[in-house]
Amino acid sequence: MLQYIGKRLFYGFLVILGVVTLVFFLFNILPGDPARMMLGQRADAESIEIINKDLGRDRPIGQQYISYLNDLAPISFHNNRNRGSYYYLDPEKYEPYATLFSVGSVSVVAKAPYLRRSYQTKRKVSDVILTAFPQTAVLALTSMLFAMVVGVLIGILSALHKGTWIDRLALFLSTLGMSLPSFFAAILIAWLFAFVLSDVTHLNMFGNLYTVDDYGSGEYLDLKNLILPALTLGIRPLAVLVELTKSSMIDAMSQDYIRTARAKGMSHGRLIFRHALRNALNPIVTSVSGWLAGLLAGAVFVEYVFDWKGMGVVIVDGLEKYDFPVVMGSILFICILLVVINILTDILYGVLDPRVRIAK
Repeated sequence: MLQYIGKRLFYGFLVILGVVTLVFFLFNILPGDPARMMLGQRADAESIEIINKDLGRDRPIGQQYISYLNDLAPISFHNNRNRGSYYYLDPEKYEPYATLFSVGSVSVVAKAPYLRRSYQTKRKVSDVILTAFPQTAVLALTSMLFAMVVGVLIGILSALHKGTWIDRLALFLSTLGMSLPSFFAAILIAWLFAFVLSDVTHLNMFGNLYTVDDYGSGEYLDLKNLILPALTLGIRPLAVLVELTKSSMIDAMSQDYIRTARAKGMSHGRLIFRHALRNALNPIVTSVSGWLAGLLAGAVFVEYVFDWKGMGVVIVDGLEKYDFPVVMGSILFICILLVVINILTDILYGVLDPRVRIAK
């Protein structure tokens, strides 16, 4: 078991290292000068040179890459004497940290990964992410809950009425849901429910989880703004869960133990929900875990359309302003989150089914 866990962790580390490398070189060869964006109309050659030197962008790309890895690594090497060195152990950057040992002027320290600072706001990228991610997490969890409840119920109805108009309608809606791009679906739903039908729904086209009170008494929780983004983001997993639940239920209902229970006179409702659905849930739970990770990463377009102040808005704003540390840090955070969820899922499978460990 330990060997299996170690192998999963090693593969996860390789994936993260590959994404770090790809993201770094991609954003350092893109056209555009962050220094010029920061200075605006005041930009001149001397000021741009000073800004680039302060950002470390005046050095060879290889040195910049090593410095970036050093900042990200939880165990990193630093010069604790030369303040002019880019590798100087700056408490303002790495606090809190713990010095493990020193050899001459080089210190080996343990610290949290340092994602650097925003070019525009000078805030730590980690602080920007920690502010935005809870909004994305709430949206993703709500969307997944909506998709699970509605998708499983429609799937059960479709399985029990196989070949009828209910089954055909469920198939049509699930196919439509899987084929609709999230960006287009967000625009369509916002226009229909928050503009055309606004007098009926009283929903806002734009909004956040918290709304500023008009009378200046602070912020209040406004769950109404969560309805349309969650509906939009939940359409695709809902469509998948409908078909998955239908096929799992049809398979479960054809098993011998169901026929035996029916022959003994068990009620129809108890037969479905206590026996058939329980045994049909395994592939559904597997799909939900994968979709939840995907929703956390894929809410960018939906958040941008509804102006939901989550990771999506942070990434798009960073791209528009050439705020590369924010964009790079957000992408890496999402990547690490996906890798961790996948590793935990693999380990859980290995615990529940030893055949998985042997196969992998």
